[in-house]
Amino acid sequence: MTRTPKAWFVGLAAILFCATSVAFAQEKQIKEEPIRHTSPASGAEMYKAYCAACHGKTGEGNGPAASALKTPPADLTTLAKRNNGKFPIEHVMSILRFGVPEPTAHGTSQMPIWGPLFSSLESSSMRGPNSPQVSMRITNLAHYIESLQKK
Repeated sequence: MTRTPKAWFVGLAAILFCATSVAFAQEKQIKEEPIRHTSPASGAEMYKAYCAACHGKTGEGNGPAASALKTPPADLTTLAKRNNGKFPIEHVMSILRFGVPEPTAHGTSQMPIWGPLFSSLESSSMRGPNSPQVSMRITNLAHYIESLQKK
């Protein structure tokens, strides 16, 4: 039985449609939600609320949303190891405040820029990327990430 070019094309289109449907069904999507209020004094609470979905509970980059990202999240537990045994706290605080410099080697960053998001949690009279409360949040979150370092 020979197939006409039209029948071959219809068969190929059906196969591609099915394969595409399966691929899209398996593709994970990240659900974006508004930032929720946490205590600026608790680095652990902020990490759990803002970071663990991608970086994982222990900071190893294996959170439930990690597989849906174009670029895998950083393993935060090896920051000191990758910096000659010294935790790069100023660098971490800069990334939290201003985001990852773009473009990265792997494309655009999907990590939120936390400075403006933290600022949005404050009362209107205290807002700003350099406000005391934003600085407290960033400092406490960075210190919590420092506590996750592998020895």
